[in-house]
Amino acid sequence: MSMIGEYARVTPAELDRARRDPEWALDLVSARMNAEPADGTDPAAARCLDIDKAWDAVGFLLRRTSFPVDIVHGEEELANADDWGYGPPRCLAPDRVRAAAEALASISGADLTAGVDPADLARSEVYPTIVWERGGGESLDYVREHYDALRPFFRAAADDGDGMLVWLG
Repeated sequence: MSMIGEYARVTPAELDRARRDPEWALDLVSARMNAEPADGTDPAAARCLDIDKAWDAVGFLLRRTSFPVDIVHGEEELANADDWGYGPPRCLAPDRVRAAAEALASISGADLTAGVDPADLARSEVYPTIVWERGGGESLDYVREHYDALRPFFRAAADDGDGMLVWLG
């Protein structure tokens, strides 16, 4: 089973309710995920986004830039939340989503992966290590593709004043 990085935009009122009632939040997110087209929605218009197995590489590469927000794991626990796959969800408050969107705007996918090759990810045991061990430029293209989807997703969330639920599913 693969660990997939998952995101859901939520309004401030929905975030407040999710903090009080994580079970309600799971129902909300599940309904939204089922409502969005399977062939993908423009990230700027989506309410939910997954970055597949690129999440750990994105996190590794962002940490190298001293990125100000933990967009891969979230920054705040949802108290009493059940496991949504590989642990409970975490969240980002609207001000942290805005800070992330501003920082993401200044780092292109090409900038993010500059000076890195798959061997660097393999040596650092970035998930999924088997992909990096095989090498090849396609693995960095894969990371850039998913990272480049995060940028408009966070920008749209910030523009709308949304918070974010984040989890590994």
